[in-house]
Amino acid sequence: MRNARQARIALYSHDTMGLGHMRRNLLLAQALCASSLNAVVLLIAGAREAAAFAMPAGVDCLTLPALSKNGDGHYGSRHMPIRLQELISLRGGAIQAALEAFDPDLVVVDNVPRGAVRELDVTLEALRSAGRARLVLGLRDVLDEPAIVRAEWRRAANEQAIREYYDLICVYGDRRVCDPAEEYGFSPDVTKLVRFAGYLDQRERLAVAETVGHDVLEGLALPPGRLVLGLLGGGQDGARLADAFSCVELPPDTNAVLVTGPFLPPSVRRGILRRVKEAPRMRVLEFVQEPTVLLNRADRVVAMGGYGTTSEILSFEKHALIVPRVRPRREQLVRAQRLAALGLVHVMHPDEVTPDRIGAWLGRDLGAPPNARSRLDFGGLRRMPALLAELLERQRPVPVALDRRVSRAGV
Repeated sequence: MRNARQARIALYSHDTMGLGHMRRNLLLAQALCASSLNAVVLLIAGAREAAAFAMPAGVDCLTLPALSKNGDGHYGSRHMPIRLQELISLRGGAIQAALEAFDPDLVVVDNVPRGAVRELDVTLEALRSAGRARLVLGLRDVLDEPAIVRAEWRRAANEQAIREYYDLICVYGDRRVCDPAEEYGFSPDVTKLVRFAGYLDQRERLAVAETVGHDVLEGLALPPGRLVLGLLGGGQDGARLADAFSCVELPPDTNAVLVTGPFLPPSVRRGILRRVKEAPRMRVLEFVQEPTVLLNRADRVVAMGGYGTTSEILSFEKHALIVPRVRPRREQLVRAQRLAALGLVHVMHPDEVTPDRIGAWLGRDLGAPPNARSRLDFGGLRRMPALLAELLERQRPVPVALDRRVSRAGV
């Protein structure tokens, strides 16, 4: 029999690029399990790499056959040689079956209202028809340039899906950086569903990191000195930054650790490893189960500009040089430029990245670290459980007859 005091919550992320979505959901799961909700959490992750992370107590994970997105923004199968629609059918069927068996009280969908390539369409209809689970859309601070988001949401009929299926929209950010409802032109009825949760304070990851049980730096046998950390996110589009970082002439008494991510092309990784083989103060890691352990001890960070990496840098208040992705989306560039305008990060366009320019930034006197937590709202891990608990306690309104034939036009 189900424990009435435990909320069953499913967290879905599509994970077509990088590791940020699944890591965000893992941190959110940690907060939900420790809250008054006493949640039991099922993560539904779009890539098998999710299983490599330490899971908090009360959390388990279903990983889906992986999608990938190329530089032009087109989707395909990452591992299996099957057609895209076969893969979407497989993923969609697995999601629907898992949620039917799990019977959640609440489902949080990360970033894409209808899932990757609309793989959630059938599941959303089934959940709403069953009439028990509440549905929440979780959005990061910046999605992309406003004109692009407006056009994509219109083609995908996202607002219609939100009206029909969702009870709440939670923004993991601060309106001083971006107000999605205003910038992307949400309709008034959709805007009424929006709540700003605030950024998720990534320092909370250290509590789970203790379960990893070893000091990553200790195993690298670096000499004493300051630490510069290079972060490429998932790594699939990090080749240019990886090459430049690995060739940097480091300031005196400075060590460097580059975490490439599991998706950096193997040929690029092999070249970097050959290049740094004789470098006494440079180390290269493919994957770290909890990179915040390294980030906590770093003096400076050179990183790509994904939401997850950036919010970690802000949470730990590190001097950072952000080299954002600019294709196929400009979301990272928009975020980095706005944070730079607030004096919280430095930005270098990827087309301008060279070892000399990175080295010059490392050699500059930047003064005191930025005080990000006093300037931005980092209350997301406290506010999200409260918002979800309030939603679960709210009496569901009497259903209104709706035309649920969500438009299939466009992609």
